[in-house]
Amino acid sequence: MPGIEECLAEAMGITGALGVSLVDWTNGLAIGTAGLGPDGDHEVGAADATELARAVTQTPSFADPDTGAPPAEDVIVTSAGNYHLLRFVPAPFDANVFLYLRLDRDTANLAMARLRLAAIADRLVLS
Repeated sequence: MPGIEECLAEAMGITGALGVSLVDWTNGLAIGTAGLGPDGDHEVGAADATELARAVTQTPSFADPDTGAPPAEDVIVTSAGNYHLLRFVPAPFDANVFLYLRLDRDTANLAMARLRLAAIADRLVLS
């Protein structure tokens, strides 16, 4: 089973990946990082992404009332040059972490990146 570093390295293998962080959104800190952070700083990117994660997870409008599942599996934000993909890591324990992947908009395939990041998040739970 892969560990955090292996999962982050695998995420960096996604076409168009610029940087990835595993973020604890209870405190906004990056647990692990690879590649380049936004403006060269993973910690600032983690803190900013945490605000977005909290807004989504604490908003009942995004929840599925039929399943009782968490409000979101992932969040996609597009900007002029990048895709920002947050994938919540499902954990059997009380952990509030997500993977934050930044992608180059010109070279990335957003749909494929989303699927690959979901698979990485699922394997991360097992490690």
